[in-house]
Amino acid sequence: MELNSMFEYFNHVFQYHLFQINQTWITPSSLILFTLMILIFYILSRFLQKIVIKNVLSRFQLDNGTKYNLLRVSHYLIMIVGIVVAFQFVGIDLTGLAFIFGLLSVGIGFGLQNVTSNFVSGLILLFERPIKIGDRVTVGEIEGDITAINMRSTTIRSLNNITIIVPNSEFVSSQVVNWSHGDPKIRLDVEVGVSYNSDLDTVIRSLEEVAQESPQVLKDPKPEVIFSNFGDSAWNMQLRIWLEQPYEYYRIRSKINCAIVRKFRDNGVEIPFPQRDLHIRSSTQIPLEKGTDKEYI
Repeated sequence: MELNSMFEYFNHVFQYHLFQINQTWITPSSLILFTLMILIFYILSRFLQKIVIKNVLSRFQLDNGTKYNLLRVSHYLIMIVGIVVAFQFVGIDLTGLAFIFGLLSVGIGFGLQNVTSNFVSGLILLFERPIKIGDRVTVGEIEGDITAINMRSTTIRSLNNITIIVPNSEFVSSQVVNWSHGDPKIRLDVEVGVSYNSDLDTVIRSLEEVAQESPQVLKDPKPEVIFSNFGDSAWNMQLRIWLEQPYEYYRIRSKINCAIVRKFRDNGVEIPFPQRDLHIRSSTQIPLEKGTDKEYI
């Protein structure tokens, strides 16, 4: 009798009517079944992604960003199917997608506008692909590499190895500088001033040699030496070079600067420091009123 009473008690608890959706009562047992179905489809999605990565996508010459987008889209599709199946198991009939849109509108009404905006922005990023995994981007004052694009936010690894979480809506509504989009080549302009007493041909030849001797500098497009303008105390020169990728931009700039200093010293080219001329004028005598002890100061 006690065992039967216990079964009846648990049956009463699990079949207790919590609330009603679409003329269907939601019970603790239906919630458990719903959660279990979602978990099964989540595990299935992860399992299929590992198989796809190892056996299918590895056979194609795809960049990491494309692979990541395909995996994310497939994960979203599997989870959507899982949600629909889970609702069917619970007994809730989804007529079209009206129920989902109804829940979404309720969520927006409760202050989830930002979450919805970030989710839709995440889908736009995956399909339109203005950014992808591995891109070097600048968002506001943040510069780093894209490491993940999730449903709500995008993860950026900064140059200081700091993880920064940026809402997806920032990439859709704000200006984003993508250093790697399309053609990954990037131009580096190195400014340097030389003394007016320098030999111009020697200066140009020295800068060209620096570009030719640097292994990171591309030969095509060809490096250029530009005479920018006449400065206050120097000729302002500019060395324009092209790099294959933007990731070593600051390190290569430092190496080029060091190479210019060494090359100029070897060729006797002077890099002047700012000069200012100070003129001291002799004092003048200022007449005072008559009758004073001193008539001038």
